[in-house]
Amino acid sequence: MVLFMRMLVFAAALLAAFALGFAADVATVSPKGEKLAQALDSMGVESKWIAGQHIDWETGLPDGRSERMPGKHTHCSAFVAAFAKTLGIYILRPPEHGQVLLANAQNEWLAGDGAAAGWRPVSSALEAQALANSGALVVASYHNRRDDKPGHIAIVRPVATTPEAIAAVGPIVIQAGAVNHASIPAKDGFAGHIHAWRDNEIDYYAHDVGDK
Repeated sequence: MVLFMRMLVFAAALLAAFALGFAADVATVSPKGEKLAQALDSMGVESKWIAGQHIDWETGLPDGRSERMPGKHTHCSAFVAAFAKTLGIYILRPPEHGQVLLANAQNEWLAGDGAAAGWRPVSSALEAQALANSGALVVASYHNRRDDKPGHIAIVRPVATTPEAIAAVGPIVIQAGAVNHASIPAKDGFAGHIHAWRDNEIDYYAHDVGDK
């Protein structure tokens, strides 16, 4: 019993140490993180990947084609795939999967085949922001509870913040959606999916970024 209690205390101490480390890491953005933020801004997400337009997934610009299905389609998954490609990083994308329901498919892929492509799961929103601030590519991914309804995916943006802010509203993300945002808290960015933030159903994955 004494040994078990000591193990619990040791585990709690380790968790506290990790939390303190992440708390320090979210307070600042490394030079590599700053470079990643600049690359994200260069994508021009607020004027491209616009909802309701049929787009070229890679450029985010209208391709002159009409939407084949009713509804105002959004392009969160196309934006994530396009940015990852600029870094030489693969995440499920056309032509391996079409743009329809791609966010759900990316969520499944990240949990499965993503590991072989260099993606790893992230334990918490706090760690997700810390890794983004260090210069890693981090995505926030939600799979809709209904397979025939769209999920959502965004990129965690490097930004100096606090653990308290992350606990309240999540990491800061950049995303395409019904309205595109270069910087928005995850709680607000995923607001169109009631279960995502409320029920803690956002998954985080990270991929190291090279010197490209």
